Amino acid sequence: MSDVSFLVDAMLGTLAKWLRILGYDTVYDARLDDDALVRLAMSEGRLLLTRDRGLAARRGPACLLIEETGLRRQLAQVLQFVGGKPQATLTRCPRCNSPLTPIDKEQARGRVPPFTFQTQNEFHLCPRCARFYWSGTHRAAMEKWLRDI
Repeated sequence: MSDVSFLVDAMLGTLAKWLRILGYDTVYDARLDDDALVRLAMSEGRLLLTRDRGLAARRGPACLLIEETGLRRQLAQVLQFVGGKPQATLTRCPRCNSPLTPIDKEQARGRVPPFTFQTQNEFHLCPRCARFYWSGTHRAAMEKWLRDI
């Protein structure tokens, strides 16, 4: 996976979530105005993803104008731009961007649904928002969807 990290503007929240699912360090805060986005992108060396032509035309930050509509095509545009295919899926929290921490199964007891606890052996925890993640049946469907991109 590329070492690129992203900053995503307010119009692309779903794209930000999926970039995190793909393992990319992706900052998204819908409260940031254009000036704050530019400052943050430049100070942290992030690629700014935006649908705003005016913002994309500003001098300073590395920027990619997302011209595609629809999540699948937006993801394809970003992945084509950065080159390569990410391999580290589900290593970041889709909600807050923190790296997920593998935890012992016993730590998940009583904190995940009983059926999930019985049928899964690997769990991850977000240290910031305390959400649990595991590879359920949805993961295979997500990976197929991503391969189709």
